Amino acid sequence: MAKFVLEDPAAAVGITISELAVLCETSGASVVRFCRSLGFSGYAEFRRELASSVGREQVTLGRFGVSDSNIASDDDAHSVVAKIAFHEARAIEATASAIDTDTLDAVAAAVAGAPRIDIYGVASSGLAALDLQQKLHRIGMTSFAWSDVHLALTSAAVLSAGCVAIGFSHSGLTVEVADSLAAARERGATTVLVTNFPASPIAVNVDHMLVTSASETRYRPGAMSGRIAQLTVIDFLFVRIAQNLSDRMAAPLQLTYDAVQAHRLSVGRRSR
Repeated sequence: MAKFVLEDPAAAVGITISELAVLCETSGASVVRFCRSLGFSGYAEFRRELASSVGREQVTLGRFGVSDSNIASDDDAHSVVAKIAFHEARAIEATASAIDTDTLDAVAAAVAGAPRIDIYGVASSGLAALDLQQKLHRIGMTSFAWSDVHLALTSAAVLSAGCVAIGFSHSGLTVEVADSLAAARERGATTVLVTNFPASPIAVNVDHMLVTSASETRYRPGAMSGRIAQLTVIDFLFVRIAQNLSDRMAAPLQLTYDAVQAHRLSVGRRSR
C-alpha cells in the first residue's frame, strides 16, 4: 500500500478504500490498519491529508515551471535543471519539517562538550562526513572523518566517555558505519546516526538519530538525493553547535580564515 501511494499519490487520492484494497490485493481492514499505523484515525483522514500534500506539491511544481517531477530520458536541459531544483528544494523542506529539534539540540550539546568527535561515512555519505569535519575543525574542535573502515575502527577503539561518534548512512544499512558506531559505543562514546530510514538496523543501537527526508527518482538514486538532505542536517547541527560555543569560536574562525588568505588571488591578478 505504501509503495502504491508513494508511486502515484494523486491516483490514491481519487479512489475509495475498497478500490485501494483491490489494487493492493489486500482487505479494507488492512487499509485501515495501514492508515492508523501512520497516525491517522482512518482512511478518510489519511486521504484528506494526502490530497492536501498533493495540492502543495502541484503548487511547488508550478513554481519551478514543470508539470511533473520525474525526469524522462527525452527531457531537455531546461526541464532537467528545473526538476532537479524541485527535488533539491523539496528534500530541504521535508528534512526541515521532519527534524526532531530536541534531538538536534541534544546532539549539538554533546558535540560542543566533547573532547573528540569521530565521523563515519562511505561513498556519498563520506562527503557529508568530510563536510561536517571541516566545519568543526574550523571552530577548533578535534574531529576526524573516516571513510576507510579499518581507520574508523582503530579510531573508535581509542574513544572514551564524553566523546561523540557520528555516522552517516542514507540507507541505514551501511555495514562499515554500523560496525564503527558499535565500536565507538562500546568505548562509552555518545553515538549519533544521520539516516533517511529511521527504522534501519543501525538506528536500534545508537543514542541519537537525525532523520533526513529525501526521495529517489530514476536518474537520482539515494546517493544523490540524500546528499543535499544530509548537508542540510549538517548545517542545522553546526549552527546549534556554534551557538553553544559562541563565546570561544570567533578566534579559531578568524585564525582559519587568515591562514588561507595568502592562497587567494588578489583582485585584478590574472591566473596563468
